[in-house]
Amino acid sequence: MKKLGRLIVAIAASFGIALAWHGSAHAGFAEGATAYNNGNYALAYKEILPLARAGNADAEHLLGIMYYMGRGVQQDYKQALMWHRRAALQGKADAQYVVGAMYYTGNAVIQDHKQAVTWFRKAAEQGHADAQQVLGLMYRYHIGGMPQDDVLAYMLWNLAAAGGNANAAEHRNAVAKKMTPEQIEEGQALSAAWKPGKPLPRTSRTGG
Repeated sequence: MKKLGRLIVAIAASFGIALAWHGSAHAGFAEGATAYNNGNYALAYKEILPLARAGNADAEHLLGIMYYMGRGVQQDYKQALMWHRRAALQGKADAQYVVGAMYYTGNAVIQDHKQAVTWFRKAAEQGHADAQQVLGLMYRYHIGGMPQDDVLAYMLWNLAAAGGNANAAEHRNAVAKKMTPEQIEEGQALSAAWKPGKPLPRTSRTGG
């Protein structure tokens, strides 16, 4: 239970990062994103809603954030999940990560750790550092039907650390103390060979 608690804390911490807005290059979106970042949530909602209804994935994600946080709208986790799921199905990694976190915690949906893994993996395979970090924890502690595999956890934390996740290097260094030189070598090789957009390995040679 202590290990599971660590995972929940890690998800909660990185979920806040996922909800930070990083901007978008889509035409017509900048006004809404700027208004949101400036705290003018009413204007942000007015600008974003038509774009989200038209299927703009960035707008869907931002609208989902607004419903999740209760900014410019009444807080509504079901609406948050709906809009994030729409963006996630279009391949937006930030939204895939949020959907995974909501399935993991059972927020506005029946708790389902296997569904959480599915969405975390989709985001992680796009190079989403927070999703990689959480997926590593699930491999390390055998959660959500994942096999216990320190090599894959090490690989994922290596990638997440390179992607800017603040906790991943600490987790990687801690698990390395329990690994053999051969396992570390495999973890390093796997992370060096992987590129965003490629499937992540589901098994390792030495870590099972």
